[in-house]
Amino acid sequence: MALQNSVIPFTGKLGNLIGYQRNGKFFLRSMPDMVRQTASTRRAAHRFGMASKKGALIRNAFYDDLDIRCDNGHINRLNKVLIAAAGNSAAIAGFRFNQHTGIDRFFTAAPKLFKDDTLHIPPQALAQHKAITALEVKVIAVRIDFTTRRVIDMETVVMMIDNAHEPFAGTNIPLNVEGKGTLLVALQLRGMQKNDPSCNRQYVAADIIAVKEPQRPKSLKKVTNPRKSILRPEIALNLAYTGMYQPLIQRE
Repeated sequence: MALQNSVIPFTGKLGNLIGYQRNGKFFLRSMPDMVRQTASTRRAAHRFGMASKKGALIRNAFYDDLDIRCDNGHINRLNKVLIAAAGNSAAIAGFRFNQHTGIDRFFTAAPKLFKDDTLHIPPQALAQHKAITALEVKVIAVRIDFTTRRVIDMETVVMMIDNAHEPFAGTNIPLNVEGKGTLLVALQLRGMQKNDPSCNRQYVAADIIAVKEPQRPKSLKKVTNPRKSILRPEIALNLAYTGMYQPLIQRE
C-alpha cells in the first residue's frame, strides 16, 4: 500500500496498479499475480456485490434531499448492514447517515410509521442543548423497487419547531408515495442557532427510521371436505389384524 502524492490522484485499475480512496486519502496497491477463489469466497464476493448495488441504490435515492454531510464510513457501514441482513430490508431501519449523531439526540420519544403511511411524531419534551434555539425537521420518503433497481416515487416534507426549549405538541405527517415497492423513510434533524442551521456534526442527524415492505398477495388455500374420509387399503389391513375391521369372506 502506497500513498499517492501526485497532483491528480486516480482510482481504478492502471496496468498492474490499483488506485483507491480511503478516509479522504488516495492509495496504490499492486495486483496479485494469481487469485484463487474457493466456493466460500465466491459466495462471499457475490453477497458483497449484491449488498453494494443495493446500498448504492438506497444512498443515491436520499443524497439529493439530504442537507447534512455524511460521515466518511457510511458507505461501508451500510454495506455491512445489508450483508448481515441477508435480504431483509427491514434491518436497515436505524441506519445513521451521520454516525456521530442520531435523531435520539433531539427526540426523547421515537417517531412511528402507521399502517396508512402516516408518520407520527409523539408529543414530548425535547432534549435541551444550550446552543440550539429551534429545530428543523425534514422527512424524506422514497419507494424503491429492488427487483427492477428503480426509485418509483419520493416525497419530502419540511417543518420547523420554532422553540426547542418548550415541550413539542407532536404532529402527524401523511406521506403520499405512490407505486409498488419498498418504502423507506428517513428523518433529518438540524439544530438551529438563531436563524442558521448548525455546522457542528453533533447537532445534525439523518436516520432511516422506517422500512415498509410491499404487501404480498395472499395464497389461496385448497378447501377440503372434512366429512369425507377414505379408508386406504393398508389401514384396512391393520384393522383386520386387530379385529376392529372384519373383511367380508364369500362362501363357495
